[in-house]
Amino acid sequence: MGTRIVIIDDHQLFREGVKRILDFESSFEVVAEGDDGSEVMALFELHHPDVIIMDINMPNINGIDATRQLIDKYPLAKVIILSIHDDENYVTHALKTGATGYLLKEMDADALINAVKVVAEGGSYLHPKVTHNLVKEFRRLSMQEGGGNVATLSPVEIRRPLHLLTRRECEVLQLLADGKSNRAIGDSLYISEKTVKNHVSNILQKMNVNDRTQAVVVAIKNGWVEVR
Repeated sequence: MGTRIVIIDDHQLFREGVKRILDFESSFEVVAEGDDGSEVMALFELHHPDVIIMDINMPNINGIDATRQLIDKYPLAKVIILSIHDDENYVTHALKTGATGYLLKEMDADALINAVKVVAEGGSYLHPKVTHNLVKEFRRLSMQEGGGNVATLSPVEIRRPLHLLTRRECEVLQLLADGKSNRAIGDSLYISEKTVKNHVSNILQKMNVNDRTQAVVVAIKNGWVEVR
């Protein structure tokens, strides 16, 4: 059985575009569509989807409130929020309500497909730009908790994890922390996108994490990457 998906977005043209991308993946099936968060409960109970893709801004009930209502009743439901906002406040609010994915509407087709696969398998997925902003906020809060002043702190010594990763994998990990997509990483390192995906897969396995967001957070905590 394939991954069953419900799409909820009040912009019909955008919704149709998302559906068209997902239809290219043979293992995906879009079982229903809606145009407001008020529909999420009924659509979930009727279709029992594996993943719900939901816009954050809708006229009656927005994606955040709809996610909260759904997760309160069905804690195992999996929601990916679609948004134009890359501000960490929106992201953390969405995650606190129970969403396991957060995508910007500027995403490419590969990011959308990958996000659905990761979330359907029980992982979490954040748009690379969102990951970068969260990492910067995490670093800022960590420095405040340590009693330091962000403006006067001396640079953190970066210790590349060469005991764990190859030099190329360390380069890829740094670019993940920079918020680069697989395609942008490939362009930076003059390697194919397929090779980048292989490196990312190896990094996740070696670091024993489920997704690239977790890999970046672990790398930040251990001083393996620069936050720039």
